[in-house]
Amino acid sequence: MKNKKIIIIFTLLLIAILVGGFYGIKYAKNKSNENTEEEYVPQEEITEEQARQTIVSLYFPDKESKELIPEARLIDIKDLINNTYERIMNLLIEGPKNDKAEKIIPEGTKVLKTYMENDCLTLDLSAEFLNYNKNDEKVKKNIINSIVNTMTELTEVNKVKIMIDGKECDDFKDTYQREKVE
Repeated sequence: MKNKKIIIIFTLLLIAILVGGFYGIKYAKNKSNENTEEEYVPQEEITEEQARQTIVSLYFPDKESKELIPEARLIDIKDLINNTYERIMNLLIEGPKNDKAEKIIPEGTKVLKTYMENDCLTLDLSAEFLNYNKNDEKVKKNIINSIVNTMTELTEVNKVKIMIDGKECDDFKDTYQREKVE
């Protein structure tokens, strides 16, 4: 009889533990679901203006070393939707915002026309583009690489052709590609 009482008490205790454990786990699950359903509120909301901006890399020569360095520029996507290439070229013409870099495109240069043909971007520029220091071969190379490196940051552009006033020019008669860095 004593053994039966112990077995009954043990069985009731086991049932109580199982039922209590079941409801305890159910309660804990509901509590954790309530916590995860809370809406995340960022510390600072992204403004509509910030959501419309993108970064473009422009290449300018360093004032000291004369080697090209990239300058990241944050611009409104709406500025790029129409006339993407013209807008980026105009940013190059305006020059760098960084004090360590210098302007490379000759003063007064204007973008007359831009168009893509296959993977080659053709830039038709005004005659002022030819007003660079022709005695320094490094200047011409930097002008070309500044334009090519900037434009080939765009995935669809692999080559750049430069025209002056709608015609091929002896100074820039080649089709240029980005130089591979080894």
